[in-house]
Amino acid sequence: MLDRLFTVAATRIAGFAGQPGAFATAVGIILLWSVTGPLFGYSDTWQLVVNTATTIVTFLMVFLIQNSQNRDAAAMQAKLDELIRAVDAARSQFIGIEHLTDREIEKVRSDLEQECGDIAGRVSPAVSLANLTRRL
Repeated sequence: MLDRLFTVAATRIAGFAGQPGAFATAVGIILLWSVTGPLFGYSDTWQLVVNTATTIVTFLMVFLIQNSQNRDAAAMQAKLDELIRAVDAARSQFIGIEHLTDREIEKVRSDLEQECGDIAGRVSPAVSLANLTRRL
């Protein structure tokens, strides 16, 4: 229950935070704060208000955005795993490689690039990328 509530709240807040209206609201708040500077004599308290508010919002948004990214990555991985499972020519040993260490994943990636370069004289992805960037 709490997981579902957090997921719904995190999704909605992260969705709102990514909209132009959220940016405009933040700019408006900062402009309002800066306009009140002369009214409060640019006091330490006046500065502390915005510093504290922005620190709290930033701290909380880090967790909400990370949660959203984690869910998106897990959903994408599940979809890719399903495609690998559903396509007959795909190799099922790639399902779950996201659980390997960075070094192991790099080895898999390197082996795939080498394999692609060896098949029927095809150009390796690294060479293809270099050719593509030269054209841009």
